[in-house]
Amino acid sequence: MPVTFTNKGHIAANGALALQAVRARAAEWDIPAIERGRDLHFSVWNSEAVLHAQGDGLVVKLTAPEERLLKTLQGSLTELFDEQGMRIVWQDVDEGALAPGLSLMRVMSVTRRSPGFLRVRLQGHDAARLGKGSLHFRLLLPPKDRAPRWPRIAASGRTVWPEGEDAMHRPVYTTAAQDADWLDFDIFRHAGSPTSDWAESNPAGQIVGVMGPGGGWCPEGSPLYLFGDQTALPAICRMLSLAGGDVRAFVCAAECDLCELAGDRRVTVVSDLVAALEATETPGGAHVWFAGHADAARAARARLTARGFSKRDFTAAAYWS
Repeated sequence: MPVTFTNKGHIAANGALALQAVRARAAEWDIPAIERGRDLHFSVWNSEAVLHAQGDGLVVKLTAPEERLLKTLQGSLTELFDEQGMRIVWQDVDEGALAPGLSLMRVMSVTRRSPGFLRVRLQGHDAARLGKGSLHFRLLLPPKDRAPRWPRIAASGRTVWPEGEDAMHRPVYTTAAQDADWLDFDIFRHAGSPTSDWAESNPAGQIVGVMGPGGGWCPEGSPLYLFGDQTALPAICRMLSLAGGDVRAFVCAAECDLCELAGDRRVTVVSDLVAALEATETPGGAHVWFAGHADAARAARARLTARGFSKRDFTAAAYWS
C-alpha cells in the first residue's frame, strides 16, 4: 500500500474569503477547483487539498505521496493566506527544518563538457530523487565569504528565505544524469553569469543547496516539437532521452556544443527559433516546447495561441532576458 502523508490546518474566521483566495490562485495556475457541497477540492504536485467550511472558519486537509510535497503545499497555502491577512494554524509544523525538498550536497568536480558548457557533479545521499518525476531543480549558492543561512520552515509552516547580505543566488538547472548519491548538471558558460563565474572558480568541496525536483516531466504529446537556444540544450537533451514517440528538436546553438545531439537525426540546427516555429506544421495532438530569450518565448507564445493551442498543449519559457 502506498505511503501517504497528511496534515490539517484551521482558519478561525473569514473562511469565505480564504476560499475565494484559493479559487483565484487555482484559476491563476490553471488548476481545476471542484466544489462538492461545503468542500472545495484541488490537486497539485500529485497532492490533494480539501477545504471545508466550518462556521465562519475553514478546515484544510492535505494529502501527499511525499513529505516534501506535503510541506511544499502547506507552505504555499500558508503564504497565500498570509497575503490575505489570514492566519492558518497547522496540526504539524516541522519548525526549523530545512525548506521542503532542500538537500545539501558537496561539489565533487567541474569539467569542460564542450567549449560552451561546464559539467558539475554534486554528491549527496538522496540524489536519486532528483532524477524522478521532474526535469529540473533549483541550485542554491550562498554569498561568497559568508556562512550559509539555508531557508528553513518557520513556526507558521511557510518557508523563510535569507535576505539582504545572506540572500542566495537561486537559478534553475536540468538534471543531466544521476545515481543514488550523485547528480550531474550542465552550466552554459557566459560572461556576467553568477553561476558560470562560480563554476569557473574551482568550487570543488563546497556545500551547495539543491531544491527539487520540479518543473514537470517530458511532455506526452505526439508529435512532440522542441525548440531551444544554447541555454535550453541540457533540457532538450534530457527530453530527447525520455521521449518515446515522434519527436523533433530545433536548436539554435553552436555545433561544437551539441555533444551527443550532433549525431541525432531528430535534431535540426537553425538560426532563428521563431522562424523555425512558424515554418513547422503542428498537427492536432502535438505538443510544442519552446525555451530561449524572453522576447523569443513571448513571440512563440503569441504564435501558438493564434494557432489555437491551449495552455496545456504548449510551453513557452523565458530562460534568459
